[in-house]
Amino acid sequence: MDTAAEYRITAMGTEHAHQVLTIYQLGIDEGNATFETTAPTWKEFDAAKLPQHRYVALDDAGRVLGWVAAVPVSDRCAYAGVVEHSVYVHPDARGHGIGAALVQELIRSTEVAGIWTIQSGIFPENTSSLALHQRTGFRVIGTRERIGRHYGMWRDVVLVERRSPLVE
Repeated sequence: MDTAAEYRITAMGTEHAHQVLTIYQLGIDEGNATFETTAPTWKEFDAAKLPQHRYVALDDAGRVLGWVAAVPVSDRCAYAGVVEHSVYVHPDARGHGIGAALVQELIRSTEVAGIWTIQSGIFPENTSSLALHQRTGFRVIGTRERIGRHYGMWRDVVLVERRSPLVE
């Protein structure tokens, strides 16, 4: 994949499905992105992610360079303004600000919708994701030690969140 300096952020649609899931699987295969071992089907992905809070970064040729999406953390009304997000960038497109641009677009859309907190869990070994989240206004809440087993090994997860200064 040739990474152009120019890219645009747009709403994720069905036409992006194959490329989004390919990038998801590439992240899974690297071993430090998620406890998942295989990407879901598009039907599963589409049903789980909030449609108004998912975006892709496209290059000039229309190729997906990365994506961001959010899911509600609970159906309890007290948590109506809290989402958990994921952000993935194609390995060949990293280091160009794409992840930050995607997260900033998610922040914009969630604030417009009245969502007050975006959160995520990140493996501590994923230092680039931790740095990206720090740059985009997230703070570390703490570490859940040995929270899950991944390929037979215990893994920690660093919890991060961004509380909107605009949503009361």
